[in-house]
Amino acid sequence: MLVHIFRLLSKLPLPVLHWFGSLLGWLVYLLAPAYRTRLRTNLHGAGFGQHLSAAIAESGKAIAELPFVWCASPERVAKLATDENWAYVQSVMARGRGIVFLTPHLGCFEIISRQITLRTTLTAMYRPPKKAALKPLIEGARARPNLHLAPANLAGVRMLAKCLKRGEPIGVLPDQVPQQGEGVWAPFFGRPAYTMTLPAKLAQLGHAEVILVYAQRLARGAGFVVRFVPFEGTLAGTPAEQAATINRAMEQLIARCPAQYFWSYNRYKQPDGVAGPDVQVHP
Repeated sequence: MLVHIFRLLSKLPLPVLHWFGSLLGWLVYLLAPAYRTRLRTNLHGAGFGQHLSAAIAESGKAIAELPFVWCASPERVAKLATDENWAYVQSVMARGRGIVFLTPHLGCFEIISRQITLRTTLTAMYRPPKKAALKPLIEGARARPNLHLAPANLAGVRMLAKCLKRGEPIGVLPDQVPQQGEGVWAPFFGRPAYTMTLPAKLAQLGHAEVILVYAQRLARGAGFVVRFVPFEGTLAGTPAEQAATINRAMEQLIARCPAQYFWSYNRYKQPDGVAGPDVQVHP
C-alpha cells in the first residue's frame, strides 16, 4: 500500500512536495509534544536556535521529498541534482584508494547514494527499519544498479572492509546511534553522544580516504546540491579521540546549513546496556 502511495506522490513536482512538506513539518511540530521538545532542545543546545522556524519546515520537506527521491524516474531526479567537487572524488579513485563517504542526517541524504551510483559502485551500511511495513518500500527504493547494501552486523562490516581493500567506495551514516559495544561517548555540540567507532576503524583498515558528503536542499523546490568535502581531521589516538574528530567534522558540515539537520533525532540517547558517560561534556 505504501509503495503505491509513494509512487503516486512521486509524480508531483518537487516544489509542490516541498510546499506540502513545510505544512507537514509545522503540523507535526504543533501536535507532537515529545517531537517538539527534542527538536527545540537539540537545536538550541547546538547554538542554532535562530533557525527554529526554518528547521521545522525543513524537517517536513525531508519527509515529503522521499517519494520523489525514491520513486521518481532516475532521469527526473538527476535533472534536479547537481554535484560539487566530484573531481576531487575522481582524483582519489584514480589513485586506487578506497573511500569512506561519511554522510550525516543533513539535507536530502537519501539522494546521495543515487548520485554516487550514477558514476561508480557504492556499498552502503544498511539497518532495516523497525517497522516491517516500511521494509519493502525502503529496500525497493534503494535497489538500483551499482548500489549494494551491507547489513549492520559483523558480516556487513566484513563486506565493507573487503570493498575498501579492493579500492571501492563505501558509505556510512556516522551520526547514527550505534548499539552496545559498537561506540564510545564523544562530544557532539557540547553534549556526550554515543558515537560509532566503525568509520575510523574501516578507514584505517582499508587505508582509505575519508570524504564528507551532504546534499543541500535548495529553496522553492529548485533541487539539491550534493557537496563532497575533503576530511581535514586526523584519525589518530584512542577510539574516543577518533570519534570526537569525526563528530567535529559533522558539526562543521551541519553549520553550513543548520536548518536542514535532523534535529528531532534522538542523538543523545543511551542505548540499552551502555553505561552513561563519566562526565558531562561542554563546548
